[in-house]
Amino acid sequence: MNKHLFPYKWNLADGYPSANIQKNEYNVFGTFICGGGSTMGYKLAGFNHLGGVEIDPPIADVYKTNHNPKHLYNLDIRDFNKLENLPKELYNLDILDGSPPCSTFSMAGSREKAWGKEKVFREGQAKQSLDDLVFVYCDTIIKLQPKVFLLENVKGIIQGNAKVYSKNIVKKMTDAGYTVQVFCLNAASMGVPQKRERVFFIGHKKEYNLPKLKLEFSEVAITFGEYRSEKGNEAKLTDRQYQLLKLYQGEKTLAEIEIKRTGKNSGFTDSIVKDTETPQTITSAGKNFRAYDKQWFSDNDFKCTGTYPLDYNFKSIEPKYLIGMSVPPVMTAQIANQVKIQWLDKL
Repeated sequence: MNKHLFPYKWNLADGYPSANIQKNEYNVFGTFICGGGSTMGYKLAGFNHLGGVEIDPPIADVYKTNHNPKHLYNLDIRDFNKLENLPKELYNLDILDGSPPCSTFSMAGSREKAWGKEKVFREGQAKQSLDDLVFVYCDTIIKLQPKVFLLENVKGIIQGNAKVYSKNIVKKMTDAGYTVQVFCLNAASMGVPQKRERVFFIGHKKEYNLPKLKLEFSEVAITFGEYRSEKGNEAKLTDRQYQLLKLYQGEKTLAEIEIKRTGKNSGFTDSIVKDTETPQTITSAGKNFRAYDKQWFSDNDFKCTGTYPLDYNFKSIEPKYLIGMSVPPVMTAQIANQVKIQWLDKL
């Protein structure tokens, strides 16, 4: 018997939805769709995903290649919000999903120093004030009026000075006629082999008078050794990295080794994962070493850790980058399944 509701090791060729889930007729549209992590989650949970909005042309191309969406807008979300005469089905959505860029709220990021400042997130994109995009997405919700919305971001958005953003998101959407709940969830308890904490703002139209959503997950933790590929990617180490790895005695990062041995910290964020552990959060920038052979994660290691399909076509984009930027498909699938059962099926 499968101990997980959704598969963490799978292929697009397996088809949708997940083997033990029934197909439903609920429609979803996404914003900030990136490589399609959330899209695949909804499909695994049996939903009909109509497509979405993505500003980055190469990433939008990856999305189109793997998902063949009905509606794909390769646009700045601000420009999408100005469009008129959108397809009627986008004004009759069951769920609108969005994961605005999170780097300005991450505890590992610039946080306050970056708030209110425009920047180019990736080469070729328009300048944006990234912290404002959560409210631009709120405008998208108000424009399309879905029955239910999801807004995903990092845990840092409910910590420290960033709490004001969370309060203002809830206020804006409450004023717009939605009942809003805020959840902090760890993917590791949801059938994802990754300790990834994320915050979800989930709301429904007040007129539905639905019960409070309960999101409690306790799936068995998945350790790296259960799926580690036979061979990793050869690590091209700096002299300092090589010297630190020689001193490895079970630490979780190169920084921990350096601090323990020298009292210094050169800023290494590279993680070291044992076979007996669940990996820490996969990021788009950091390196991940396998304690087993001191090699970097293979592409398949990243795919399983992020619950991406093994046959996903990343085209010219590094898999780790897209996976680190995405909500793990299985994490979204778990939430979508509960929203369906507890809310949508009652309407």
